[in-house]
Amino acid sequence: MCKEYFYDDKFIYTLYKKMEKKLKHHRYIHSIGVAGISSALAMKYGEDVYKAQIAGILHDCAKSFPDSQLIKLCRKNNIEISDFEEKHGFLLHAKYGAYLAETKYGIKDEDIINSIRWHTTGRKNMSLLEKILFISDYIEPTRFKAVNLNKIREKVFNGNDIDEVLLMIMGDTIDYLSKYPEDIDETTKTAFEYYKKKVGS
Repeated sequence: MCKEYFYDDKFIYTLYKKMEKKLKHHRYIHSIGVAGISSALAMKYGEDVYKAQIAGILHDCAKSFPDSQLIKLCRKNNIEISDFEEKHGFLLHAKYGAYLAETKYGIKDEDIINSIRWHTTGRKNMSLLEKILFISDYIEPTRFKAVNLNKIREKVFNGNDIDEVLLMIMGDTIDYLSKYPEDIDETTKTAFEYYKKKVGS
């Protein structure tokens, strides 16, 4: 059980202002969308709304760095880089974003930090907050390309099993990347098999 920390409205407002200055406009709009959806899903599934909002607004805080710089920054700060991540440097915005959330933006709650860390690939045995951020990043209002997006949105808000939604998203992601198998992260495949077994599909 991780230690709980309290974050108030003023603290969250400062994070919004910082992200507005730090991120490109379209990325900031996306982050606002993720924060909003995360908050709504927190209300539905019984998670802390403040934590969900913070995870949402900060999840792409490292997205402004190019891939080559992310690799250098991770190495400089002793953040482990897999061979796959070195070839797909964009994935490191999640790891480095988790690092920035803690060291630059004052986040001490382990669950928020882990949610940012895993929001791109997912993992097996995710916490509720990790699931909420992962899903919110996929379905927020400016997203429109995913083939089953409307079905997934309906399922997460009208259904009761959030793991079923995780499974749908991971399955669609793997199907989409099946044309480019070298681009599929093993962490996502492992998570998909874990939730496939858990849901019983």
